[in-house]
Amino acid sequence: MAADEIKTFIAGMPKAELHVHLEGCMTPTLARTLASRNNLPLPDSLASLDQSSGYSFHDLTSFLTVYYPNLGVLQTEVDFRDLALTYLTHAHSQNVLHVELFFDPQAHTSRGIPFPTVLRGYRAGILTAQRTLNMSASLIMCFLRDQSAEYAMATLMEALPFKDSIIGIGLDSDERDNPPSKFAAAFQRARKEGFLLTMHCDIDQPNSIQHIRQAVEEIQVDRIDHGTNIVEDPRLIDVARDRGIGLTCCPVSNSIVTRDFKGREITSLLRAGVKVTVNSDDPAYFRAYANENMEKMATDTDLTKQELIQLQRNAFQISWISTWRRNHFLQKLDEYEKKTITDLPNGA
Repeated sequence: MAADEIKTFIAGMPKAELHVHLEGCMTPTLARTLASRNNLPLPDSLASLDQSSGYSFHDLTSFLTVYYPNLGVLQTEVDFRDLALTYLTHAHSQNVLHVELFFDPQAHTSRGIPFPTVLRGYRAGILTAQRTLNMSASLIMCFLRDQSAEYAMATLMEALPFKDSIIGIGLDSDERDNPPSKFAAAFQRARKEGFLLTMHCDIDQPNSIQHIRQAVEEIQVDRIDHGTNIVEDPRLIDVARDRGIGLTCCPVSNSIVTRDFKGREITSLLRAGVKVTVNSDDPAYFRAYANENMEKMATDTDLTKQELIQLQRNAFQISWISTWRRNHFLQKLDEYEKKTITDLPNGA
């Protein structure tokens, strides 16, 4: 496919995003706006940059040292609302129909922002997008794995009064020396409370495959975020395929925080029947949203148009939505496939 054809094809495709961090949607422009609104100094990551520059980092560790200090500009419910709306408006422009949004309350409660301020602000942004953009969206609350297991459990308890606004529980941040098993009790309680479960298993980290085993076999997650190191264990690939465990992969961020975007692994897993998906991760930092990540897969692998559509079919199939809504989105995707791929049986 020519570059223009790829862009047009992907732009028109109905899409879902299952791996995007709300805190990772803090654009430099929004950070400056919120700093001014709240009479705060600019974060160090922005103070030396001109208006058009993006954030500067080169690996996961340097990314996190930029990422967390920037969150200090978030102070009020309106700030959190505006952060959610900034992302959702951009996603809507890329024909993203459904989003499941990670958020990190501990990144805010640890600096004195009340949990309800965070949750209500994000929820207000989602409700506005649902009303004005006709978008479908829900929240996944993540524990910070470089904080204590006790803090995770306390955060879960604080979230229980807001269960109707949170669809699932996740685990993110620095994976080194912070295996899934560290948080087994918190995830067990979350399961009992009715939450769906996912965990980051970041790529090419120390003990990556052991962490995937823990997530799949001990915690028994419903999804894995990143997780392409699963290719190191054919048995775990079979388990993921047989249990329908989806992987939420992020090729552009992979290519920045490591040496490889993992396109070969994503393609291999897709063709093996694993429900891999393509997502944007922290789009304001990696300067790539849903379309750009799909374009990366289209241009840097040998995926066909049908396989690109299958990535989105997987996303809708493993999304945490009602059967009716899932079927509605899948019908839209089927219609798009028939309209744009002329060599399909009975296609237009």
